[in-house]
Amino acid sequence: MSYAQITGWGKYAPPLLMTNDDMAKIVDTSDEWIFSRSGIRQRHYSHISTGEMAWLAGEQALAAAGLKADELDLVILGSTTPEEFCPNTASWVKNKLGASKAAAFDLNSACTSWLYGMNVATDMVKSGSIGKALVIGAERISLAMDWSKRESCFLFGDGAGAVVIESSQQKSGLLAAHLSCVPDSRDCLRLPTFGFTPAHFTGDLHVSLDFEGQEIFKSAVKGMADAIATVLEREGLEAEDIDFFVPHQANVRIIQTLAKRLNFPMEKVMVCIDKYANTSAAAIPLALCDALATGRIKPGMKVLTASFGAGLTCGAAVIQWGDRVEPMGHSDAAVPDYEGTVFDLMKDSFAYYGVDAEHLLSK
Repeated sequence: MSYAQITGWGKYAPPLLMTNDDMAKIVDTSDEWIFSRSGIRQRHYSHISTGEMAWLAGEQALAAAGLKADELDLVILGSTTPEEFCPNTASWVKNKLGASKAAAFDLNSACTSWLYGMNVATDMVKSGSIGKALVIGAERISLAMDWSKRESCFLFGDGAGAVVIESSQQKSGLLAAHLSCVPDSRDCLRLPTFGFTPAHFTGDLHVSLDFEGQEIFKSAVKGMADAIATVLEREGLEAEDIDFFVPHQANVRIIQTLAKRLNFPMEKVMVCIDKYANTSAAAIPLALCDALATGRIKPGMKVLTASFGAGLTCGAAVIQWGDRVEPMGHSDAAVPDYEGTVFDLMKDSFAYYGVDAEHLLSK
């Protein structure tokens, strides 16, 4: 039987930081208020596009796998914030990488996009239709923040993470996954005018996130817990058989509640929301890269992951890690640094929502 072993991984975290103290200069909040409710201390904001971030993460993943881009059969980009809807952003990434023979498509299931993409690519490898794939999660969600909404504007950050999967006879990679979508829950988390609706023909695109925190919390915990129970049963596993848990990084309270439901000790749970905030589709691959870099994932470990996103989409998967936890190489791909502060970067967004950007820039 064929499996889809993870052989490479890479990330891109933009260098500009928006700390909670920075956020308090824009909206009525504080570091203590934000951290106590979410576990977030800072978030990265990008001066480059979603596609460019995806390309940089992809270059690192290919180097870690010891592969050349023209060996890839498929590039999947999971994202809610593509550069264009047509053509897809994955085709730009594929071309930038030099993946000349690879098919390419975008996949949008919000924060679960990377996990959905991994399941699709893994099934394609197992079926024999492809041999090697690059699965990326990348988001520039800072551009969708409504600075008049104190309750949600601090939650999200930018970044990208990627993995390479290859056909293998070794039992490793994503062994089983369960994907779902909570019924009748679309309205609690959405960008209602971000698409082809009649409102767009007026030329007035107002991007503003609808966010119902209590409903999201309840549905996210139940949706992920149900998906986890299904995937563990499918593999004949119990929670205690899992060596490490990498959940979606949306809110530390959700992570803690889910771990408690599973009776899973927090010392075996990856938490990096304090560094990145919620990076949507990039959250799990970013967390995997950090877990590998810090030695928390060991050869042969059974790794559980779970995610939820707008829709409300949910999913869980069991990953059997292979023998290698060290990258085979590193890429020197880079972009020029941004010459300015995070307030310079975001001044147009601030101004759109009535924030005095000039006042911030003078501080």
